[in-house]
Amino acid sequence: MTYKRNLLTLLLFTLVLTACLRSGHSAGKVLEQQDSVITHARLLSMQREAGYTLVTVADPWKGGVLHRYVLVPRDSVLPDNLPEGTVVRTPVQRALVYSSVHTSLLGELGALDAVRGVVDSQYFIDSTIVKGVAEGTIADCGNSMNPTVEKVIDMQPDAILLSPYQDASYGQIASLDIPIIECADYLEYDPLGRAEWMKFYGELVGRQAEADSLYNVVTNDYNQVREAAAGAKSRPTVVTEMVISGVWNVPGGQSYMARIISDAGGDYLWADDENTGSLALDFNQVLAKAQNADYWFIKWTNINSLKDLQGAYDLNKEMAAFQNKRVYVCDTDKTRFFDRIPFHPDVLLREFAAIMHPGLFPDYKQQMYHHID
Repeated sequence: MTYKRNLLTLLLFTLVLTACLRSGHSAGKVLEQQDSVITHARLLSMQREAGYTLVTVADPWKGGVLHRYVLVPRDSVLPDNLPEGTVVRTPVQRALVYSSVHTSLLGELGALDAVRGVVDSQYFIDSTIVKGVAEGTIADCGNSMNPTVEKVIDMQPDAILLSPYQDASYGQIASLDIPIIECADYLEYDPLGRAEWMKFYGELVGRQAEADSLYNVVTNDYNQVREAAAGAKSRPTVVTEMVISGVWNVPGGQSYMARIISDAGGDYLWADDENTGSLALDFNQVLAKAQNADYWFIKWTNINSLKDLQGAYDLNKEMAAFQNKRVYVCDTDKTRFFDRIPFHPDVLLREFAAIMHPGLFPDYKQQMYHHID
């Protein structure tokens, strides 16, 4: 189960990067943040008006608008002359949620009780969700690619939170007259931009103050670490990930991961690349550019030693970071990396900065990555 879960997560992550790659830089100019409470996100705009909040999600693939939502408090009368958009009564009380990324955030905001249904329940590891599914208080609505419509209808959701894909139709659930919240946060390539989507989700579940406060904490911590790392005397070179089934997915130079490495005081070896997604390379292509990289960061499971890493692919031993024992691995099952980091990029930033510049963060203890030898 662990291997299958990790493989599915990696596949989803690869699709995410591919989607970002297709979107290129155009998404960054889709929305102008005039009178918006949003400051970093490029695909999201929010205007709080008298009686409602207008939320606009940009289309990262074709430009223009992907979806517009009009959030209206459920205890108020609908205002006259509302702008066009999907009306969502807030706070949402019975949500069907597709991703553990979002249930994790809702838990932080104190709104986990709003989750009344999930899909792909076997991949949720939060104890409250697991218990709720087992006891039947949280509906298991089947597979995300083809949810069980009868169960969705039975749970009577007042919103469905899912991640959009290019030209997605959403099948039968799109005909149920239930607001579909297109959670395009994963397509943001600015770390603080993605985290800022918590303001939208906080607005949905009536936790605006909590979301604003949490975002301020994340932003302040991120900026403090970035400023400290900028003062480092060196910028070590960095390579990430590893070859899997013959392919090494290297983050593009303008990607989420590349930006965090740079902000952490690292010299990312593909920094001159213009892609916001990933590059599918073979081992020799990576070796030619990154053989002498100072640090090697890997996200995978069951890599607990250099012997394990060599066993996964023998030529990994040719990397200088392998030979110099500067390899750090994040076990994505044990750390819940994919659930936590999207809304806590400051944690990942501090991880990288503390590893590369330990003198600047002498008391820091790793939470995500561990050193292998």
